[in-house]
Amino acid sequence: MSFERVFSLASIPCARLFRLLAAAVGRGCGRGPVLAACLAVVLAFAPIAAQAQSIRLLRDADIEHGLTELARPILTAAGLSPRRVRILVVNDSSFNAFVIDHRAIFINYGLILKAESPEMLQALIAHEAAHIANGHIGRRVQNMRSASTAAGLGVALGLLASAAGGGKAGAGVAFGVQSSALRNFLSHTRAEEASADRSAIGFMTAAGINPKGMVELHRIFAGQEVLSAGSQDPYMRSHPLTRDRMRAAEAYVASAGAAAASDPAAAYWLARVQGKLSAFTRAPSWTKRRVASEGYADVKRMRLAVAHHRQNSFSRAQKEMQALLAKRPKDAYYHELWGQILYENRRWSAAVSSFGTAASLAPNEPLILASLGRAQLAAGNPRAALKTMEKARGLDFRNATLLRDMSLAYAQTNQTGMAALVTAERYALQGRLKDAGPHAKRATGLLAKGSPAWRRAQDVLIAFEQDEKRNQK
Repeated sequence: MSFERVFSLASIPCARLFRLLAAAVGRGCGRGPVLAACLAVVLAFAPIAAQAQSIRLLRDADIEHGLTELARPILTAAGLSPRRVRILVVNDSSFNAFVIDHRAIFINYGLILKAESPEMLQALIAHEAAHIANGHIGRRVQNMRSASTAAGLGVALGLLASAAGGGKAGAGVAFGVQSSALRNFLSHTRAEEASADRSAIGFMTAAGINPKGMVELHRIFAGQEVLSAGSQDPYMRSHPLTRDRMRAAEAYVASAGAAAASDPAAAYWLARVQGKLSAFTRAPSWTKRRVASEGYADVKRMRLAVAHHRQNSFSRAQKEMQALLAKRPKDAYYHELWGQILYENRRWSAAVSSFGTAASLAPNEPLILASLGRAQLAAGNPRAALKTMEKARGLDFRNATLLRDMSLAYAQTNQTGMAALVTAERYALQGRLKDAGPHAKRATGLLAKGSPAWRRAQDVLIAFEQDEKRNQK
């Protein structure tokens, strides 16, 4: 399991809105009190935009595989490819899930741990899949542009406040700006949320999954309202109120007919995902106190192995892992976990062997290949590591940790141009174009002009130069 910071500022809606707001202020939104108010809002929301510059992902092959197994029937019913739409975990304990493009659904680990049934988590995935399948992403960008044209700075303030949360949605009104365009934009958003709920229940029904999970999902959000229900303005929110969504979901479920039986396989994958997440994100003592209630023997051993490992008890972790692998010798993800434990205990050769077994069992799992490459590099075989890492990157471009390891492997094999290139690409992936630029420039001077690698360096360099020009305006 690894943690990495990815996605540029431009990838996050809240950050786009912050840029829109800042640009409007830069063009001049008036004089005297009006301009002062605009600047005050920019400063007030600066921490929000700073936080939105990147999100921190929790990458783990086993967890992502389990989430894919839970999502597979949903995505198929939605007409989406389970191979193309990844389910990625955000390293955040709060309740949230979102999509920003057509390639991934992001779920905070806190929300995954909160799920009381596989159907609840599948309802969440179905809702986010509906935003992709129904074309909401593209329409929201267009609606945002239209709102900007209609109301200028006023709608930018309102949109930014909406993205920050319902409690701040009235910020635009407080500063005396127009709210009609904001209300129009949010009415589109609320309609899309209601549409996503309806589509999600349809996807679940088509996939043979009990749609009551949608009602359960809304119930856990019932206590999350910032204001009391009587104090909220439903026309200044991007989502319908929880009570309204629950009522609508109950009506959809009632109209869907007889409920499907629970899937034992889905229950297992939820237990495995939650077991590994909790083992790595909660205190080992917490895991040990609660592991007795674990209903799956392999998940219980896995949780104990992680707890012992995190308490630096290698011998106890080894005992649990050996027993686990004896029962499940063909499970690539348990071999991968054992490889991680060996690697983090500096047993490089043994880690290479364990990761190698995992890779042979799951040859197209990019995170396992990335781990194998890292172990090969630590064991002193950078050329083999590069070959493994290049295959991993071809399967998953999002892995910034992999790019860091690749830069070290290229440097150790005297390929300084490639080392500079992948370093530039890693910074670009993280949204750090200012850091990416010098490395891209160095790479273009070292790589053969016109080669594929040189063109990749040029792409990053051009992006850096364009970003510099925007910042100077």
